[in-house]
Amino acid sequence: MRAPRLLRALSSLRVRLVVAFALVAAVATVTTGAFTFREARTGVLQQSQDTVIEDFRERVDTLVPNYRFPPARSDLESFASDVARGGRSDNWRVLAVYRELNATSVTGDAFRELSPAMRESVHARRATVFQRVTVDGRPSLVVGMPVTFAGQYRTERRASGLEVYLTVPQTEEQGYVDALVTAIERATVPALALAVLLALLAARGVLRPVRALRRATRSIAEGRLDTRLTVHGSDELADLSHTFNETAAALEESVTELRRMEAGARRFAADVSHELRTPLAAMSAVTDVLDEDAAGLDDDTAMAVRLISEETTKLADLVNDLMEISRFDAGAAALHLDDIDLAECVRRTLATRGWLQTVHTGLPEPGVLRGRVDPRRLDVVVANLVANALRHGALPVHLRLHGQQEAGGRRQAVIEVADSGEGIPEDVMPHVFDRFYKSDAARTRSEGSGLGLAITAENVRLHGGTVRAANRPQGGAVFTVVLPVGPEDTERRAARPRKGDRS
Repeated sequence: MRAPRLLRALSSLRVRLVVAFALVAAVATVTTGAFTFREARTGVLQQSQDTVIEDFRERVDTLVPNYRFPPARSDLESFASDVARGGRSDNWRVLAVYRELNATSVTGDAFRELSPAMRESVHARRATVFQRVTVDGRPSLVVGMPVTFAGQYRTERRASGLEVYLTVPQTEEQGYVDALVTAIERATVPALALAVLLALLAARGVLRPVRALRRATRSIAEGRLDTRLTVHGSDELADLSHTFNETAAALEESVTELRRMEAGARRFAADVSHELRTPLAAMSAVTDVLDEDAAGLDDDTAMAVRLISEETTKLADLVNDLMEISRFDAGAAALHLDDIDLAECVRRTLATRGWLQTVHTGLPEPGVLRGRVDPRRLDVVVANLVANALRHGALPVHLRLHGQQEAGGRRQAVIEVADSGEGIPEDVMPHVFDRFYKSDAARTRSEGSGLGLAITAENVRLHGGTVRAANRPQGGAVFTVVLPVGPEDTERRAARPRKGDRS
């Protein structure tokens, strides 16, 4: 559980904004520090290099005329020593080379900093060459310069064959560079911390309207359609808030109109059903009389009388169903709970309708399974399920009643009604409890109003139970009702909000 929660937290907009700001700040800080370091390092080394080369060239040009040419070894040694003493630093080391002769300012100095490539470059280019090298961890600047001279009436400078090389330690300059690196590193951490702080502040400013939008959306989803957002500014988030308010207003208007129309339709159905009950009662009384006298009438008249009687009965049942549905919609359906023997109640339902010989029952012994239910509504549930199995399924029809314990320890009653027909088509299964739904558009009116299973579902839900439909592997459909029947469920079921209630 922690891993998905952590992944969701890491993928949140706040984290992404903070990470984006931090990355931008880090890249900017590191880039700026790198450029600053490069420019400062170049400036420090360039200044040191220019100073050394200028001093070196000036010293060589000053001393060369004082020595005879071509020089002997002793002359080269004196020349190298004199050049080394002319530096602003005491760490100058000089190598003087003339053809096969060479001499250093320090006796026995191997001059390891000087590479063959640099010597070849000085010899070939006849120009001052410099190179930074590191030997034994110590940085140094190596400068090589050919000595040239111009004869009388000559303008070009010809090589004299004398080459002078200088090595100057760069330890002090490297210290400056190291100090610069340390300063940049120290400045990077506060810069990143400041960037993260700014990122948090920016994310908070950006996410505040987003969080408000989320709360408003959740409020709309919970049914509070009058929810609106306070709009600040004129940016994209403000436009989004405007759009949300307009959408919420349009939705509230549409839902209000739909509720008004729905309430009107319910009132109409209830009023029509109520108004039909009086003439239907009179018609039923008349058809009862006609049924008694039908045996003495001619065949055509008797058939017409029986047809009128059957249709009047169906119309009365439809009106009663509509009245029942109207009570559910209005939230007026009430439970009248009683502690009864469930098996006896089911057996009485079957006996009243003459189904005891038709339906195969599996009922517990009298007194074994008792529960607090509404007897009238349980009668409606069982009658509708059995009637549906007889009408749309095939014999034999099985009814089974048994008790079970829920995971929390509460007692439940389970009623299963199964038929042996072809079962329920898969495309019909999601709609079996819908009102007026018929899987076959060509089904005749005599096959029911389409309200029986809807009323069953409402009665079961009113008890706090569940009802579901499925197909059996061996064929046929099975409807399973689960009702809580323990005394501890009485108060909970009585307080359960009913469909159609308005908060």
